[in-house]
Amino acid sequence: MPKYVPEPFKIKVVEPLKMTTRAERERYLREAHYNLFSLRSDFVYIDMLSDSGSGAMSDSQWAGMMKGDESYAGSRGYYRLVDAVRDIFGYRYVQPVHQGRAAEKILYPCLLKEGQYSIANMHFDTTRGHVALCNATPKDMVVPVAKDTENYAPFKGNMDIPALRAFIESVGAEKVGVIIMTITNNTAGGQPVSMQNIRETAQVAREYDIPLVIDAARFAENAYFIKTREPGYADKSIIEITREAFSYATAFTMSAKKDGIVNIGGLIGIKDDEELFTQVQGMTVPYEGFITYGGLAGRDLEALAIGLYEGIELDYLRYRIGQVEYLGELLRQAGVPIQYPVGGHAIFVDAKKMLPHIPYYHFPGQALAIELYLEAGIRGCDVGSFMLDLDPVTGEQPESEMEFTRLCLPRRVYTQAHLDVVAEALINIQERAEQIKGYEIVWQPQVLRHFTAKLRPLE
Repeated sequence: MPKYVPEPFKIKVVEPLKMTTRAERERYLREAHYNLFSLRSDFVYIDMLSDSGSGAMSDSQWAGMMKGDESYAGSRGYYRLVDAVRDIFGYRYVQPVHQGRAAEKILYPCLLKEGQYSIANMHFDTTRGHVALCNATPKDMVVPVAKDTENYAPFKGNMDIPALRAFIESVGAEKVGVIIMTITNNTAGGQPVSMQNIRETAQVAREYDIPLVIDAARFAENAYFIKTREPGYADKSIIEITREAFSYATAFTMSAKKDGIVNIGGLIGIKDDEELFTQVQGMTVPYEGFITYGGLAGRDLEALAIGLYEGIELDYLRYRIGQVEYLGELLRQAGVPIQYPVGGHAIFVDAKKMLPHIPYYHFPGQALAIELYLEAGIRGCDVGSFMLDLDPVTGEQPESEMEFTRLCLPRRVYTQAHLDVVAEALINIQERAEQIKGYEIVWQPQVLRHFTAKLRPLE
């Protein structure tokens, strides 16, 4: 039996959850057109759709919110946040925004021109969407071992350096607008990136004079994996590891709704490029609001300044990642196929292995996520072919290299008993996996379709 890491906190406030019947869940799914993003949260028992903005804030954060300065310009919270970012990341320039995709919307048009490429260890959905909105092309270059979900490798999120260099040589450096390092690598299963790989990627970026941008949504979890898995870092603190990792990049975007442990907020950090920061500020004012609030209330700025420090506490990270490891071991012991080792924020069930009879164009990751909701009221999401928009040139459905059902763990929210319920539900589904059918799309938007698309089950 796997060991559960005890919480380094006690529960002060509780939120009641609704228990539903299977008949009710069947109706709710039909009304949501089989898109789990369209379900009302009131109809969900354990919500693992995302770890973005779904965590529980601390008493210190709530106290900070009560002290929030709501001045339109120059609020105290802004300056506290700037000081925190400079301390933790070592970057001179800081721009708050309302969430991560706002950071992408503002920064990437400053770096990408029409017809260029964006290269990443793997782009996540919103990043891929914003690259496409710049009329640029995203290219994923994760190491091949990431696609081997069964066998252990400590840093499956790494960039494939030989492939990166070969691609730049083949198209020309002038055709590559940005290199993105996503830490941890969400699309690959929340897999971490080693410091050595960040350093080597930065070396390639410098050689070809291409900006290196870090997607920093889960920077603290990645730093924890470096500390516990990479030689030479066991005695380094999380903040020391963070400062080194970010020293190799030009800039970062961050959904602070993850490792900032807040319900809303994002960041753009720029190391020392004043010209780029001026461009970012110019984009912020029309899109997000004045530069010292960036689409956030003063109380949100206060909560984020506090949350960034709470997110790098070692005891918290040991518990946080320990929860994911506990659930992962329960599933592995029962033979449920998952991306192994587990990442820092979620379990990624290998739907391609669990449902081999469902082809990619009938979305096995989405089919498993729907079945899990029907089984126990648990909401997850597809990270596979359903998440990929149609090819803009051919109109064809791309095939994802990995077909995952992602089950995110909101920070400081669920207990060991909740995780036991999730494991039991998946084990029950595996016993009748061959009976599960796929889905087809009946309506979809052009970009980021999986958020709002409508589906129907195949007969």
